[in-house]
Amino acid sequence: MALDVIIVGGGIVGLATAHRLLESKPSLKIALFEKEATVSMHQTGNNSGVIHSGLYYKPGSLKAKNCIEGYHQLIEYCQKEDIPFELTGKVVVASTQEQRPQLETLFQRGQENGLGGLKKLSLAEMREYEPHVTGVEGMFVPQTGIVDYRAVAVRLAQGIQANGCELHLGEKVTNITKGITYSIVETEKSVYEAKLIINCAGLYSDQVAQWTQKEPLDIRIVPFRGEYFKLKKDKEYLVKNLIYPVPDPNFPFLGVHFTRMMRGGVEAGPNAVLAFKKEGYKKLGINAKELWDTLTWPGFQKVAAKYWETGLGEMYRSFSKEAFTKALQVLIPEIQIGDLVEGGAGVRAQACDRNGGLLDDFSIVQDEKVINILNAPSPAATSSLSIGKTVAEMALVRFG
Repeated sequence: MALDVIIVGGGIVGLATAHRLLESKPSLKIALFEKEATVSMHQTGNNSGVIHSGLYYKPGSLKAKNCIEGYHQLIEYCQKEDIPFELTGKVVVASTQEQRPQLETLFQRGQENGLGGLKKLSLAEMREYEPHVTGVEGMFVPQTGIVDYRAVAVRLAQGIQANGCELHLGEKVTNITKGITYSIVETEKSVYEAKLIINCAGLYSDQVAQWTQKEPLDIRIVPFRGEYFKLKKDKEYLVKNLIYPVPDPNFPFLGVHFTRMMRGGVEAGPNAVLAFKKEGYKKLGINAKELWDTLTWPGFQKVAAKYWETGLGEMYRSFSKEAFTKALQVLIPEIQIGDLVEGGAGVRAQACDRNGGLLDDFSIVQDEKVINILNAPSPAATSSLSIGKTVAEMALVRFG
């Protein structure tokens, strides 16, 4: 039997999209395919668990709109489904005088994005929130929180199955061929037909999109690994909730920070280094073809030429615990190298265009047969229910 919609990818964005589609039109015949044995094994399950406020994103952008709306939708969903979360707030720290203008820019941007209760902080005021922090000026953001996104994804998966979605776990999609009425989706196990394909493949979204396009794509997913340390149990008192630096405005990463986790413990990190394969969670994990594809992409070559100094610094921190510790000491001087134990790692799917642009905003591209989510890095988990609603609205146009 032909399907109405096939969703490729069982991360939180794919699951949220299925959830929103069935919420709006329960009669749709939907199947979701995930190559792993369980949902949320990659970006969703390896992030820091932060509920982002929408502070950083350009007003009017897809990131700003979906993060702010997704923030409220996520909290409502967690309350409805009894999923534990906490609204902890966070402190953003300007460590030098040179960073104060950027902190002011963040403050103004947060207000433009509708965040209420933002507070500028002196060092003494920062220490009322985080007693061990240091810096020249800070800001408190009350909307930030923590949650276990794996728990959210599992609940979404249970919900869509209960509402009739076919959930194909451990079944990798290997090709897509667009047809006149139905498109053909081939997997390692079978062949399926659907009127609409929705590509939520994350790290492999460019490859899945290319199957449906005659012309070469103008973007490529470049994988960046973020590595974490954890504070030893007897040092967790150094961090009450979340402490972030003022980010580099020219680099699409937030810098090493401290996060209290919903599952317990305090994470420190991440750095941001080029991963040598798309699912490269280990330093020495290499996929020769995927690495070659990255290194020969003209856009990445331009990124490397522009950011080589920053990139070398990140790579150095990857192999030097001492250098990583020094980066953390900028925020909390008491941190010592012996206070850190190795944590996990995640891989960010960062879209890079042919001209060397690292796409800052979410990117959703569609034609009559396919909707491709081509760039949805952080804060995609926070934004997932809003992104899912956005994509569902795009899809439902085709089904009356």
